Amino acid sequence: MNFFRGVMGGQAAGPQPSGAETIQKLCDRVASSTLLEDRRDAVRALKSLSKKYRMEVGTQAMDHLINILQTDRSDSEIVGYALDTLYNIICNDEEEEQDAVSPLPASGKNKNVSMPDENAQKQADDLGAQFTEKFIQDPEHITLLLTLLEEFDFHVRWPGVKLLTALLKSQGVQLQGIILVSPMGVSRLMDLLADSREVIRNDGLLLLQQLTKGNAAIQKIVAFENAFERLLDIITEEGSSDGGIVVEDCLLLLLNLLKNNSSNQNFFKEGSYIQRMKPWFEVGDDNSGWSAQKVTNLHLMLQLVRVMVSPVNSPGATASCQKCMFQCGLLQQLCTILMATGVPADILTETINTVSEVIRGSQVNQDYFASVNAPSNPPRPAIVVLLMSMVNERQPFVLRCAVLYCFQCFLYKNQKGQGEIVATLLPSTIDANSISAGQLLCGGLFSADSLSNWCAAVALAHALQDNLTQKEQLLRVQLATSLGKPPVSLLQQCTNILSQGDKIVRRGSKVQTRVGLLMLLCTWISNCPIAVTHFLHNQDNVPFLTAQISENLGEDERLVQGLCALLLGICIYYNDNSLENCTKDKLKQLIEKRIGKENFVEKLGFINKHELYSRAALKPQPVFPSPEQMLFDHEFTKLVKELEGVITKAIHKSSEEDKKEEEVKKTLEQHDNIVTQYKELIREQDAQIQELKEQVASMTAQNEQMQTTVTQQLSQIQQHKDQYNILKLKLGKESQSQSSSQGDSSQVNGLQTEELSQLREEVEELRKQHALLQTQLGEKDALINTLKSAAQTAEGTAAGLDNTELLQELDALKSQVQSQSSEINQLKSEKQELLKRAEAASSDTVPTTDASLDASTMADLESRLAAQMSETEKLKESRAELAQQLDSVTSTVAILQTEKAKLQTEVQESKKEQDDLLMLLADQDQKIHALKKKLKDLGQTVEDEEEDDVTDQTSDEDEDED
Repeated sequence: MNFFRGVMGGQAAGPQPSGAETIQKLCDRVASSTLLEDRRDAVRALKSLSKKYRMEVGTQAMDHLINILQTDRSDSEIVGYALDTLYNIICNDEEEEQDAVSPLPASGKNKNVSMPDENAQKQADDLGAQFTEKFIQDPEHITLLLTLLEEFDFHVRWPGVKLLTALLKSQGVQLQGIILVSPMGVSRLMDLLADSREVIRNDGLLLLQQLTKGNAAIQKIVAFENAFERLLDIITEEGSSDGGIVVEDCLLLLLNLLKNNSSNQNFFKEGSYIQRMKPWFEVGDDNSGWSAQKVTNLHLMLQLVRVMVSPVNSPGATASCQKCMFQCGLLQQLCTILMATGVPADILTETINTVSEVIRGSQVNQDYFASVNAPSNPPRPAIVVLLMSMVNERQPFVLRCAVLYCFQCFLYKNQKGQGEIVATLLPSTIDANSISAGQLLCGGLFSADSLSNWCAAVALAHALQDNLTQKEQLLRVQLATSLGKPPVSLLQQCTNILSQGDKIVRRGSKVQTRVGLLMLLCTWISNCPIAVTHFLHNQDNVPFLTAQISENLGEDERLVQGLCALLLGICIYYNDNSLENCTKDKLKQLIEKRIGKENFVEKLGFINKHELYSRAALKPQPVFPSPEQMLFDHEFTKLVKELEGVITKAIHKSSEEDKKEEEVKKTLEQHDNIVTQYKELIREQDAQIQELKEQVASMTAQNEQMQTTVTQQLSQIQQHKDQYNILKLKLGKESQSQSSSQGDSSQVNGLQTEELSQLREEVEELRKQHALLQTQLGEKDALINTLKSAAQTAEGTAAGLDNTELLQELDALKSQVQSQSSEINQLKSEKQELLKRAEAASSDTVPTTDASLDASTMADLESRLAAQMSETEKLKESRAELAQQLDSVTSTVAILQTEKAKLQTEVQESKKEQDDLLMLLADQDQKIHALKKKLKDLGQTVEDEEEDDVTDQTSDEDEDED
């Protein structure tokens, strides 16, 4: 133990051992000691020396420490010491490495040696990377470490989390691959977020941040391990934006999981987690005194919203997230922050950028943003307030860039918004009492600040992007330059700034201003022949452009030369030759004489060769280090890429090729028109065919239903006939037994006369019903006649279309009605006979039993008559349906006529074929008869097939008769 006292700071006699010797002895003690306490003390001593003698401990003790983790897992204390020691030799934190720059002997020699901080940090990083690489050479070491993290003991779990975090910081890619293939590796790490001890939970957040960097597979696993739910719960528990560093760590981890990961973004949206982000942005009226942590938290929250609606995401996913943010009220909450007072400048800037991407390309969100008003007196639209900041040179540069981006996103694929902005410039809509967006843009376009010129020009160009109507409308804008002078158009004023030599040109001589105006003019007249004509109508424009292109200017002016070449090329490509002095051919000749085609193409290439061009083409948001580098717009780079090739081809084409190309274009347009007409005709015919098919299907269904109804009625009529025959037989038997039952007449009581009177009344009712049925039958006969006449007229108009089947059905129905009427007449006669018998019974004192029998008979007859009446009503309804069908059939006659003609031709062809076959059969019969005669002459017996056929036919006829 004296040895350990010396190591731990006790005084001992004699010379002190060096650090390397001490570490060697400790390592030997760890490897050779049989007692757990000795090994624990040795590992504790290595831990205390690991910061000062990092290299010695790392090179000599790492294997022994790993062996301790494998063999002494049951003792949490020694495992904790081993993990802390490994963490100290692998970690590269500056505060822990300041004493471990190089191994120094214990004697104190070389104490005064110092190195620069950067070299010390670099050496420490290299040392940590070496030890990390040595540790992860065997993947089982990482598996062992993940297993130790399952221990709940604080002294094991917390050092294990810190060690794994340090390993990920040093060799992240290799560690990610090992953990990814380790069974339940990510799941074990996710359990750290559920630990009740905040220290472990917070360090677990840092561990997961390192684990999820740049690895989409691990990001997906972490997301599907319910990470979103846990992280959002932690953010809520910690106070959302008012929380501390833990909220920041959670937001950083969320950003790692969602950025550039479409699967996790979709999972986040489908899990309704966007709705849980809305409370983060609830700010009060008093926004003064925000802490630095709150600013950081809110900044990360806004970045999280932007990740979900970033322009680099797929359009479908972005649109669904934008829709969700509007429906849950998140966009409204962001607009509230936008218009609030006292918000820090960097939060306001990031909020503007966030709102920009939430409304970009979404018509509903753009319409809502257009309706937002600032809380001023009088209220002003939010767009106007933002534009006032953009053209104000006293505002911060990043804020002005954010406002420009917001305006661009508001107009992106928003023709309605473009029209509203351009309308504020037109003479009929200008309001002198209020400031409009158009007035602010014009003011910025012609102000003394070159950055305002550029921003206003780009903003106005976005109001014209891909909108031919607004390009033509903007030609109507008139500007009042000074008192006593006539107004000039906006297009003329822009060209005047570029070409005239007065005070305006000195103001616009700055490269930034001229680039902005040239981008505006190129966007304005591209794909708009009317605007090209207006531009060429000013005779000073073309000479100015040719002079600018032909001059040899410095590096700063090369971009202006390239833009002038692009503008002149647009004038050639979209020229409709309406001006005689500025046709395509004349402009080409001018370029060839004054500039030269090759020189022109070379100057045109100056645009995409500029160093700032490629930076602007990367993403839509205008992000520039300084105002001087703000030269290109993202949408304009797309226009350059689209037009550069076609303008180069147009310059090199001859006049004959142009004429041929115009002829081809006209021919193609004609063909396209013809194809369009045929497509419309085919669509109409398809609709008609579909409608006819539906009608045929409905008629077929109705026909089948009517056939089933007729079949049912026929069966019912047959049943009534059978019942009637049975009733006649019963009446005959009753009349025979009447004579034998006269002896019982003494039993007739006073009720007989009342029953007879009731029978008479019922008979009278039956007579009335019969008369009503007779009138209904007459109406039905008239309806049948009208249907026949309508069918005959339809048959005549259809040029002989065969409609006999429908008429046969009508005749069959009529015959059924007639048969039913005859049955009704027969029933009437039987009722009259019963009435006579009833009267005779009343006069001859018929017995009570006979009267009751007659009454029951009459009841049966009445029920059958009622059934016949219901059947007659059904027949009437079926006749009405047949009338409707006949009307629909007449509408399809024209279509069936052509089919009938085709069938007739096919029938004629088949008849011809049958005639040919009959001729062949006749020839064969003659040959057979001739052969039979020869056989008979030769004495052979020949069976007569005709006789056999005759016998077969007679037998078949007999069977048919049977």
